[in-house]
Parts: sequence; C-alpha cells; structure tokens
Amino acid sequence: MSADVVLFFALLFVAIAIAGATAFVIFWPLTLVHVRDRQQGIATYLGQGAFLKPMALAWLLRGGYREVRDPSLSGLATPARISLLVILLGLTLAGLLWAVSAVIA
Repeated sequence: MSADVVLFFALLFVAIAIAGATAFVIFWPLTLVHVRDRQQGIATYLGQGAFLKPMALAWLLRGGYREVRDPSLSGLATPARISLLVILLGLTLAGLLWAVSAVIA
C-alpha cells in the first residue's frame, strides 16, 4: 500500500471528524440551552460559557446527563456525545494514518 493511499484514508477520517463537528455545533448548544432553562443544578455545575470547557465536555463524554432521567435532555445530549466521540475518533485515526504514511514514505 502506498503512502498516497494511506493519506487518502487519513483525509477521509478528517472529513468524518468535520461531519462530527457539524453535528456537535448543532446539538451541544441546544443541550446547553435546555440545561440552562430546565436543569439548574447541572447549569450551576457546568458554569457559564460551558461550550468548550473541558469539565463540561468531560461531563458530556462520560454521560453525566443520564443521571437526571430527563428524556428531553437525553435526546439532545446523546447526539452531542456521539458527535464529540466521532470528532475525537476521526482526528485520532487521521493522525495515526498520517504517522503510518510518514513511515511508509
């Protein structure tokens, strides 16, 4: 397998990460607005401007929203969580393939 083919697949993983980012910027703000309006305890825990706070992203990744048992919150946060995982996985795999292409070349 040539380095060009490996780089092509790395580029595909970057495209997948971009698709995940698109979904993330749709669902994560909606989740935060829902939390602000209906879940004061979580809003206090996450704090103001939680969009890219590492603590808020960790809360999303570990599924902290499931403890509340709010179906509306779960319906908004689950796609945000999946899209964040897609971003992280896509960029990780793209980076690994880039490193493989550097070794091959």
